Amino acid sequence: MQLPFTDKFLLDLYNLIEKIDETADSFFPPRTMEEVCCPEFFKLKRDYERQKERQRFSQLIYYLKKKGYIKIKNLKQKQGALLTKRGIDRVLKIKFKTFEKKKRSDGKWQMIIFDIPEEKRNLRNLLRQNLQILEYKILQKSIWVSPYDVLKETEEIIRKYSLDSYVKLFLIEEVKI
Repeated sequence: MQLPFTDKFLLDLYNLIEKIDETADSFFPPRTMEEVCCPEFFKLKRDYERQKERQRFSQLIYYLKKKGYIKIKNLKQKQGALLTKRGIDRVLKIKFKTFEKKKRSDGKWQMIIFDIPEEKRNLRNLLRQNLQILEYKILQKSIWVSPYDVLKETEEIIRKYSLDSYVKLFLIEEVKI
């Protein structure tokens, strides 16, 4: 099984930082007089701090695994973390919450109309949650509008959940809410 590029990058970056942190002691001279006088104490302190960071990282991985956001796989005698579908959904929501929404300069509104069958209720609910995050407003249960320029993000949601056949996007001049 091949690790996705981003996951591999993050794992390699973490390993690199750990190696640099371990060898940094020999590259950098002492910074304070106390460090010169008691190098053993400062080495012990650095080792303890590294151990605490590893413990926090392990707790984070355990938490993410417990919540179902990641799974740990053995790949070529090493362990790697893979994002689950739930983890990808979470990252997508975080991405949409943190990006800066700008009102459209032309004053038009983005409108989405959807008709998702009852068998796919969970997809319909996921779409509604994501539309709320993007700050769409409800006109009717399946008609939502937004004054923000969120076309790209809306299309990304539609592609991610394969909702192309159930959704129509419009750009409208005005809306009365």
